[in-house]
Amino acid sequence: MKEYTTDKIRNIVLVGHQGSGKTSLTEAMLFNTGAINRMGRIEDGTTVSDWDDEEKARKISLSTSLIQLEFSDHKINVLDTPGFTDFVGEVKNAIRVADAVVVVVDAVAGVEVGTELVWEYALEFQQPIIVVVNKMDRENADFYGVLGQLRAAFPKYKFVPVLLPIGKEADFKGVANVLTKKAYYGAGAERSELPADMVDAVEEAHLTLVEAAAEATDELMQKYFDEGELSYEEVRDGMRQASRSHLLRTVPVFVASSTANVGIVPFLEAMVNYVSAPNMRRVGYYRKGSDKREYFLPPQSNDAPLAAYVFKTTTDKYVGTLNYFRIFSGFLSSDSRNYNNSSDQEERFGTVMEMRGKEQFPVRRLHVGDIGVVAKLQNTKTGDTIGDKDKTFELVRPEFPEPLYTVAVHPRTQQDSAKIGTVLTSLCAADPTLRWRQDPATKQTILEGMGEIHIAIALHRAEMLGVGIDTSIPKVPYKETITGMKEATYRHKKQTGGAGQFGEVSIRIMPFDGEFEFESQIVGGVVSQPFQQSTEKGIRSVLESGVLAGYPISGVKVVLYDGKEHPVDSKDIAFQIAGREAFKEAFLAANPSLLEPIMEVKITVPESLMGDVMGDLNTRRGRVMGMDSVANKSIINAQVPLAEMLRYGATLRSITGGRGIYTMHFSHYERVPHNIQAEIVAQSQQESSG
Repeated sequence: MKEYTTDKIRNIVLVGHQGSGKTSLTEAMLFNTGAINRMGRIEDGTTVSDWDDEEKARKISLSTSLIQLEFSDHKINVLDTPGFTDFVGEVKNAIRVADAVVVVVDAVAGVEVGTELVWEYALEFQQPIIVVVNKMDRENADFYGVLGQLRAAFPKYKFVPVLLPIGKEADFKGVANVLTKKAYYGAGAERSELPADMVDAVEEAHLTLVEAAAEATDELMQKYFDEGELSYEEVRDGMRQASRSHLLRTVPVFVASSTANVGIVPFLEAMVNYVSAPNMRRVGYYRKGSDKREYFLPPQSNDAPLAAYVFKTTTDKYVGTLNYFRIFSGFLSSDSRNYNNSSDQEERFGTVMEMRGKEQFPVRRLHVGDIGVVAKLQNTKTGDTIGDKDKTFELVRPEFPEPLYTVAVHPRTQQDSAKIGTVLTSLCAADPTLRWRQDPATKQTILEGMGEIHIAIALHRAEMLGVGIDTSIPKVPYKETITGMKEATYRHKKQTGGAGQFGEVSIRIMPFDGEFEFESQIVGGVVSQPFQQSTEKGIRSVLESGVLAGYPISGVKVVLYDGKEHPVDSKDIAFQIAGREAFKEAFLAANPSLLEPIMEVKITVPESLMGDVMGDLNTRRGRVMGMDSVANKSIINAQVPLAEMLRYGATLRSITGGRGIYTMHFSHYERVPHNIQAEIVAQSQQESSG
């Protein structure tokens, strides 16, 4: 590829519900720009975007692909994102670095949950939105029905059709351009006269287009009021301005069939005309040590300080690490040294590359606004800022949702055990929605992500990096506590022929608001200070492993109020044992109880399925805290025990046919019902005896 200056670059991200046709649209764009001579198919695993073996096997996109095209003397950087909700991190980071969000909508399915989600993300980053209604050649395709759904789902936006379909379903053969009032058949490279039966529809849509263009500036609005019309150039320029501004909330709507290769060239032309050059966008940053957001204001240039955001990191056993970045200010050259403002480390940039799927194209340098890739950086991960050493700032990162799916992970072999920590750290550094930790309550290594497929892909990548990992359902991090007050006295006495062991303590335990507190009320020195400390040490040794079912103890206060010493046989170990055993005895007598984590859950489903979801929540001991309706969706807010939510994603997907989504975060601990507690205790005793 040749070197493109900022004004000739366009950055777009394709987003939408799973199956809306983002990858096939990318394939059609590649074909019509001459980058490939034959369109691949998802079913055959031959698309440029989905080049990973797992993507080919599952027939869905699992990560964002960077596809660079050349069209009409411009370079278009296309970010093809996954539609599956497990990969929200990929989508958010891609939206972060684009200059327009292209929402792909299935002409049959219409507005889906995934459509609404990506709309929210675009709004979060103040991005202009363009809609393309795809798959118009399918049975039951309905462009005008989808347009109505969009207007109902997003009432604050003005949807302006720029292309109208000529025919539909099997007869979909071209598009009518509302601005030029011409027909474009097939891929759309050549213009023709409109079919007679479409003239009225195009005239009506043209009026909507003119009104939207007039609203772009005060001057155009005034002229439209005064004269009742605008020239072709004024409408064109007004629509360009309207579509490039997120503030006006004007959404140009296009129509296509990517697999039939209909309407693709007019869509490509729109990407050049309706998407702003990348130096027109301001970008937020924080100075080191400050939480006040500031902005690089447009226009940024090659002469400005370097500011690049790393939005994706991949690690391959053979290729090594690849970091994908967007330059918001300054420029990047091959064989240069740059500074990672996030890790405070200098990095040597070798060959800077452009990407088309997995194909790499080395370049000398990339200008401000461009997107590229560099290999083998040592201290750089997703979300980092690359800049100049003397400029201490970090670009704003997206906020990611809390994980929804957890597994306990176990190394397959001793060799895997030595490397598992390093590999998990590497995977989580590359993907901000993936986390791993050691759970002290359950003594397990926990890997958390957004869903079953998300975790499965992470484990597959770990295997590709040479580490075998097995998984199991994680234990719930219960806690043990008491609900009553009890006293216990324990004497530890051991005679072994020589010096013996002696220690006696009397303690009182009671419920407590905090985690744990130890208090001594010893009077008259019946237990000396050192042995009081030994007693506390013995009690604390039980807190982590628990008494009732092997879980950590919380919400208990212990008062040491009496005891006895022996002038010769009393030792530190004797009082540790006495304290430990007295505590166990008192704990079991003080009406012990298990506490379980309760999660705050927000579920969004189509209204028609709300009853099924509510019924399922009832079986999970869920408490519905409130319900809302937005457009044709129901939002259920509930509190549900974590134990009942461990595999909820698969159930919700099954109930709603993939149209339901949920978020979840920890709320508080509550007592476990007696019948369930009895089962947990019995299970724990069985495991300890087995």
